Amino acid sequence: MLAARFYAARDIRLEEVPTPAIRAADDVLVEVAYCGICGTDLHEYLMGPIVTPAQPHPLTGATLPQTLGHEFSGTVREVGPAVRSLRIGDRVSVCPIIPCGNCYHCRRGTGQLCLQMACTGLSAETGALANFAVVREAQCAVLPEAVSNREGAVIEPACVAAYGVDWAGVTGGDIVLVTGAGPIGVLSAMYADAIGAATVVIAEPNPNRAALARAMDIGPVLDPTDAGFQSAIEELTEGIGVDLSVECSGTAPGLTTAIASTRARGQVVQTGLHTAPASVDMMEVANREITIRGSWCYNLTDWPRIIRLVAAGKFQVEKAITAVIDLPDVVTKGFDVLVDPSGDQLKVLVNSQ
Repeated sequence: MLAARFYAARDIRLEEVPTPAIRAADDVLVEVAYCGICGTDLHEYLMGPIVTPAQPHPLTGATLPQTLGHEFSGTVREVGPAVRSLRIGDRVSVCPIIPCGNCYHCRRGTGQLCLQMACTGLSAETGALANFAVVREAQCAVLPEAVSNREGAVIEPACVAAYGVDWAGVTGGDIVLVTGAGPIGVLSAMYADAIGAATVVIAEPNPNRAALARAMDIGPVLDPTDAGFQSAIEELTEGIGVDLSVECSGTAPGLTTAIASTRARGQVVQTGLHTAPASVDMMEVANREITIRGSWCYNLTDWPRIIRLVAAGKFQVEKAITAVIDLPDVVTKGFDVLVDPSGDQLKVLVNSQ
């Protein structure tokens, strides 16, 4: 089969490799339909290896080269003898996290914080930027007829977005600021709107991404570098500030904007991943008793709930998809386009067949 394999920074190779085989009793062979290119994949491409294992991973034994791809949907083609919840032909969306099941965090139901966590497509034998991937039964959630394979490939980033918004504690009627209109930012804004936020403001300096976000008609889209940005926030909030901010840009300016725009005793959740330290004015945080929370991944049990929201038409994740490309073009039309700072794409899906 064809697979996109990461060797080192700026070195992803399309190679023919053996189709992965079922080994464990609860293994499932999935024929990949679509796979999204994630910001984590882009970080690996530009600066890796970061989370891809240069040495054998302690849980999976995986090491470079790594087949990438962890946001995906597909069809079950083979199951191990212990699999009970899946049948051949089921369409599934896959949670890529592989927890050890035994550490402090796994035993307390927070497997995303597993001390030995591995991830399909980053630190496992297989990934979904390929024709097939092998995963565990527990990683798969069956897609209903109302959810397409394209939508199924966006469930993983949708879960990231939802977890951050939920962690912030959005309640009906809140005014929410989302900083950064990349895929996670747009999905965060959609989700906050879906669960009852009164107003969702998106802050995005890139005019191309701002235009895409504005076309989705979620709420006001403002340029945080504009001199009138804070005045606009004050006008929208009667001078108080937003109830909570979800920082999705993963940048120091984005975090500064989020803190400055949030009301006293409000919440700031850091969903976007920073690749460098960020300075925070802790006097400002203290003066207004702002809570800053980190957000990592999602609850591993979130898939069925988010799939139901998508199926009901309340979380329209397909709006975040701006391009679908073929697997042989994954570097030139995928990675290289998405790392361009002036790029005009949000979520790019790869057709793996």
